[in-house]
Amino acid sequence: MTISAPTASTSSLPMASIAADAAPLAGRVLLAGLFLVSGYGKLIAPTMTIGYIQAVGLPVPELSYMMALLVELAGGLALVVGFQTRLVALAMAVFTVATAVTFHNNLADLDQYFHFFKNISIAGGLLQIVAFGAGRFSLDARR
Repeated sequence: MTISAPTASTSSLPMASIAADAAPLAGRVLLAGLFLVSGYGKLIAPTMTIGYIQAVGLPVPELSYMMALLVELAGGLALVVGFQTRLVALAMAVFTVATAVTFHNNLADLDQYFHFFKNISIAGGLLQIVAFGAGRFSLDARR
């Protein structure tokens, strides 16, 4: 008796390939959305954002504000289009962990607890991009 591995029908292969190619794009867009919305919020409310940065005691709050805008808006756009994706995702992961540690470090507060681990989880998703790249539907794949 011979046991053989199941074979996929030829009609399901193209659909599986499309899904495998689309998944990295969907993941990048979903992760980038949070950064783009957050960056836009900072862009339209600079005084409030700089005040929040000052309240946690970061030096040179205006510089921190500009760096956050750069990471969230430029990084978010770069993720969406898949440009320099591994490098951008790494920078965004570091930024996200730093943000968790700096702004959400009161783990006794349930709200801050969830924000801290949300940021850590987002960093994990970004590190998946660092490990596996942008995928087929990206500017990186065109080079």
